[in-house]
Amino acid sequence: MAAKEADFPASPATTKTSPVQVPSQARSAAMESIEDIIYGSVAGLVGKYIEYPFDTVKVRLQSQPDHLPLRYTGPLDCFRQSIKADGVLGLYRGIAAPLFGAAAETSSLFFFERIGREAVYASGYCSRDKILPLPALWFTGAFSGAFTSFVLTPIELVKCKIQVPATSSSEAATKAPGIMSVVKDVYKHEGLRGFWHGQMGTFLREAGGCAAWFGSKETTTKLFHVLNERAAAARSQSERDALATEALPLWQQAVAGASAGMSYNFLFFPADTIKSRMQTAPVNRGPGPDQQPRRTFLQEGRALWNQHGLRGMYRGCGITVLRSAPSSAFIFIVFDGLKQHFPL
Repeated sequence: MAAKEADFPASPATTKTSPVQVPSQARSAAMESIEDIIYGSVAGLVGKYIEYPFDTVKVRLQSQPDHLPLRYTGPLDCFRQSIKADGVLGLYRGIAAPLFGAAAETSSLFFFERIGREAVYASGYCSRDKILPLPALWFTGAFSGAFTSFVLTPIELVKCKIQVPATSSSEAATKAPGIMSVVKDVYKHEGLRGFWHGQMGTFLREAGGCAAWFGSKETTTKLFHVLNERAAAARSQSERDALATEALPLWQQAVAGASAGMSYNFLFFPADTIKSRMQTAPVNRGPGPDQQPRRTFLQEGRALWNQHGLRGMYRGCGITVLRSAPSSAFIFIVFDGLKQHFPL
């Protein structure tokens, strides 16, 4: 997922200003939003290149049919078979859609998070002259993720269908589908509604996952601030006050980002597994002797549970959580470096 620096700029209410200063502050807030979107998108694109091979393996592990013997015994076996069949570049199959998705996700997350923050202020839960407390950040994360899920579902549906190789003998020699062929096939047989197949899984993953992302990241950030203040106990009061508000060192931001990414991926992984299985199912081509009816989210989850239990729900979770730590850490380092050295 895209990462976000949560050092919230001070509200105009924190200082007394003359009317002529208001436009400058408004412009500053606008430029801050533009920086978040642009630099967050750049960091997300770079991070996507790092994590994508692991994501491909995760999707292939998740999407194994419940009525057939498992094709892969684990992540390493999936890597081995995938490279043997398609080479290393095969692990990057379908990356164009996720690259677009990374930019779209980041922009949507920042946009809806800002709306969620304004909703918190408007509710009176927190005044604008204070930094949002952790419970409010959990809410703004869930708010942002819930709306972002509607942007991500079509993108991830196309990605998943490209990532998963053909499994039947009749399809063995078929060329891997491209983005446009998948889009045309889904639209032809299921219309626009077909692109949101698996929406419930994306909704649960993004709403819960983004809440965990904000909560874990902010909790770790707050812990580092406390530790840094204690380490600076011998300094003057003004220096200690500055430490409480200034950005953390990059390595501490990376640790906070890593903890956030791992929390996001682990807590709601079953929802992502069910979503991947739904989105990698063959396109519904209408009535026919071999056509299986589309399963709902609950039906897919029940079938997976009956066949493989809790272990099936978390198939591919280890490699996903493992790659999320360095990926999220790297995204934070890139994002914070751009914000610090290339302000707009």
